[in-house]
Amino acid sequence: MTDGKIKPAPLAYQNEPFLNSPDGRILRLLAEYAEPLSRFRREQIQDTVVFFGSARFHSRSAAEKNLLAVEHSGASMPPEERELALKRARAGLDMSRYYEDARRLAYLLTEWSAQIPARRRRFVVTTGGGPGIMEAANLGAKEAGGKTIGLNINLPFEQFPNPYITPALNFEFHYFFMRKFWFAYLAKALVIFPGGFGTMDELFEILTLAQTEKLAKKILVVIYGSEYWKKIVNFQAMADMGVISSPDLDLVKTADSPEEGFEYLRDGLTKFHLGPQPKPVGEVVPEIAKTRP
Repeated sequence: MTDGKIKPAPLAYQNEPFLNSPDGRILRLLAEYAEPLSRFRREQIQDTVVFFGSARFHSRSAAEKNLLAVEHSGASMPPEERELALKRARAGLDMSRYYEDARRLAYLLTEWSAQIPARRRRFVVTTGGGPGIMEAANLGAKEAGGKTIGLNINLPFEQFPNPYITPALNFEFHYFFMRKFWFAYLAKALVIFPGGFGTMDELFEILTLAQTEKLAKKILVVIYGSEYWKKIVNFQAMADMGVISSPDLDLVKTADSPEEGFEYLRDGLTKFHLGPQPKPVGEVVPEIAKTRP
């Protein structure tokens, strides 16, 4: 108190202790909805194609350098440790083909979408914003001269923004479910490269939404790399055992080359999402807003 006057209290929306408290959680959630929406409108993003896959894959050149480094330094390692390091480095070089394929597919898709006459940007390549397959897809889109989106999230390891994301479209999320919302909200197609728990989670969440008709749009799902995925998931066995319906098998398409994946995406996106009537100006992507409660 000074001269009988009480110091003004901070405005509620400037009160950081409150905003970061449990009571302020609803405002933080709203911010992770409203702030991205504002930027997508400003950047004229109508819809996206989302790439998922492992954060642990490297480019071919990086994987080759890593293998050489292990070979050269291996003499100083115990035999068992050296053998394990060599096995991992060789596997990394083998899996680097998926990095290069993601880069190429994102390039082809972006090059094609740039030719679509539209008021807003169509089918923008979007990733989780981190390294590995995410980096590869962002890189390919950038090399094709397009904008590219990264939806990052705070994680204890692996996750950091790669340098190929368009700066104005680089996002950072705290809540996984808000990040997933933005993956689904704009997406017209999903491309799933080999990956781990996170990739599986994202794949099956979208498939569940499509299977239960919670998406008010046709979403294309490409499973890339049959050699990998046949070892990990047996969709046919699920249908044979009755845990999914036979028509559910049509929700996914397998591709084994960038060209094969691109042709399927181009044809499907053209058929389902490039109708003769343009979207009204100012309408972002209302389709998913029409989903049932």
